[in-house]
Amino acid sequence: MEQQQIKLVVLDMAGTTVADQHEVEACFAKAARMSGLEASDEAILAAQGLSKRYVFQLFWRAQLGESHPDVEIQVDKSYAIFKDVLEAHYQTQPVFPTDGCLKLFSYLKQNNIKIALTTGFYRVVTDIILGRLGWLEGLDENRLGNESTIIQASIASDEVEHGRPAPLMIQKAMRLLGVSDPKQVINAGDTPSDLQSGHAADVLLNLGVTNGTHTVEQLIGHPHDALIGSIDEIINLIEGIKEGRPSGKKADAYSF
Repeated sequence: MEQQQIKLVVLDMAGTTVADQHEVEACFAKAARMSGLEASDEAILAAQGLSKRYVFQLFWRAQLGESHPDVEIQVDKSYAIFKDVLEAHYQTQPVFPTDGCLKLFSYLKQNNIKIALTTGFYRVVTDIILGRLGWLEGLDENRLGNESTIIQASIASDEVEHGRPAPLMIQKAMRLLGVSDPKQVINAGDTPSDLQSGHAADVLLNLGVTNGTHTVEQLIGHPHDALIGSIDEIINLIEGIKEGRPSGKKADAYSF
């Protein structure tokens, strides 16, 4: 069935394709402390996947009041510190792909399925991470690749009008890569905002990854077609689609 042919897999970065032992939350918490922002570990974790500047806005509005005149000043201060801390981290600390990531990339390449990476990060730090992993190689100035590059597109949250949970990064990846039907797209990520974004984009399969920053219990209440232990399980789902199993949705071991 043509509508079931997968042409694009959209994957989150930190926690999904890039190993993350809660480093991003630690960098965020450090910037919050340094700028006088009160933010619990639980609240920071719950906001993973969202544009980080937007998260600072949410937290400062909660602390000072929605219409307080100093909100944006404080947001700018916190965000500037966060960027310095985060960039220093990724420039100096080891960066690894997640378990199963390279296996999935290899399978998708062999099957002529395009890969787009989306992220709540802004472009500068996104490029630092991609560069450390060797995934930036061959991408053009618009961060687009071709059949010979490791990934075919990279979309950062500062390159769309609204980051997650809006579907705009997924939709931009589709547009740039010539995929018009969301039912030819799989989306996977390890945060609630990843799942909310995939749901809003109406993709064929919207998958939660449970070996990243969030557990099964933390993801199960958010919109998803399946929860998977690592992203290489996407291979089995695609093979199931090829064999004619109905879109792979709610497929036995892959669903909760």
